[in-house]
Amino acid sequence: MRLGIPVYEGVDLLDVTGPAEMFYWAGKAQPLETLILSEDGGPVTAMNGVRFEAHASFDEVPTLDILWTPGGDPDVLGRIMSDPCSPYLAYLRQVAENATWVCSVCEGALLLAQAGLLDRHRATTHWAFIACLQSFCEIDVDTSNPRFVVCGNRLTGGGISSGLDESLQLIMMLFGQAAAEAVQVTTQYFPDPPVMGTIPPTPTCPVTWS
Repeated sequence: MRLGIPVYEGVDLLDVTGPAEMFYWAGKAQPLETLILSEDGGPVTAMNGVRFEAHASFDEVPTLDILWTPGGDPDVLGRIMSDPCSPYLAYLRQVAENATWVCSVCEGALLLAQAGLLDRHRATTHWAFIACLQSFCEIDVDTSNPRFVVCGNRLTGGGISSGLDESLQLIMMLFGQAAAEAVQVTTQYFPDPPVMGTIPPTPTCPVTWS
């Protein structure tokens, strides 16, 4: 079973590396291979300035069992979403056609939405980008700020850190609760944050696209 995370310049690092770590440990005991993919197979620089390598190019991996779409810099998202010939959006459509699961975390939902892959599904995204997702009239947007939403074979997550919860949910749906618990224990993912803020009201959409 092949899971692919297509990345781009300005991607959110934790959207990629947090879930990739969870999937790595799941793949130790389950038939799951995780690949980080870029358009040309070369390295990309995340929004926070960290540069990292991809495993392969889009052309080298034309099909996936599971698509995991990360969020990123709002300006970059706007450019991708404004390009009718975007190789990134074309790749999402290509692999989603036969994928068992189509997933996103954070603003990655906007990329799926622009590719037409969330139409007639319930979905969520980062709290600050809910208004952006609501601009797609064919999507039933969950405004309660859940950590993730499952709708058919679509799995969408909230903001950045929710990718950890969401990846455990995917592991559980693929391989069962015991497999997910094993990953939770191995990574010692028992969150107990030292602060507990509140999510503010949703602002106007910070992404611009045509």
